[in-house]
Amino acid sequence: MERMDDILGYPNLKIFQNPLFFSFSLDSIILANYSTIRLRDKKIVDFCTGNAVVPLILSQRCDKSIEGVEIQEKLYQLACHSVQYNSLEDRIQLFLDDVKNFSNDKNRFHSYDLVLCNPPYFKNNEKSTKNLSYEKMVARHEILIDLDTLCDCANKILKEHGNLCVVHRTDRLMDVIQSFKKYGIEPKRIKFVHETIENVSFLVLVEGQKKGGVGLSIEKPLILYNLDGEMTEEYKRLQTEVIK
Repeated sequence: MERMDDILGYPNLKIFQNPLFFSFSLDSIILANYSTIRLRDKKIVDFCTGNAVVPLILSQRCDKSIEGVEIQEKLYQLACHSVQYNSLEDRIQLFLDDVKNFSNDKNRFHSYDLVLCNPPYFKNNEKSTKNLSYEKMVARHEILIDLDTLCDCANKILKEHGNLCVVHRTDRLMDVIQSFKKYGIEPKRIKFVHETIENVSFLVLVEGQKKGGVGLSIEKPLILYNLDGEMTEEYKRLQTEVIK
């Protein structure tokens, strides 16, 4: 049931998806567009890349070396199809691997400038409401990777002062911050996402720096809709142009 879709805000990019597995969502679009890419950065990797929507968008934002790691073969194959269709093989390299194995390769230690991840949101416990398909269950629940493991893996491969950027549910913000600090990544930026100005935040972008100094910036929130139901100007721009 594979299908080809447009990527929000990038009409020249196509992505292959299968709704039986896991399709990209606003979370990944926010992660790819609002992460900080510095001029000095050379190597970027996206953990749990799924069908590679984040690397695809990053290829339009910068000229860096971009990698993606995905453990599920079906999603990996979709990602490869998308990269090939968009003729981005020279820009994006994909790995079918467990993030833990990928990060334990000593040749990768201290070699990346930016690690990104849209990780599973829900803790893996008996009360978790799990989806029927294994692919969706792994994508949404911390079955194969949790926040501590994610930060440990990122810390191993990040250069000193390299950045880790994640998007997560706002109700798990403290878990994200605690895991960052536990593995030597100092939170530096937080950006909340709200449906409207009257709604509580439902998503949050958190960016931290390995061995970074203390100093946290709470950025202007991303509001998706005005109270009249119309999209905000920033959300419109997110859907029509690359955010620099």
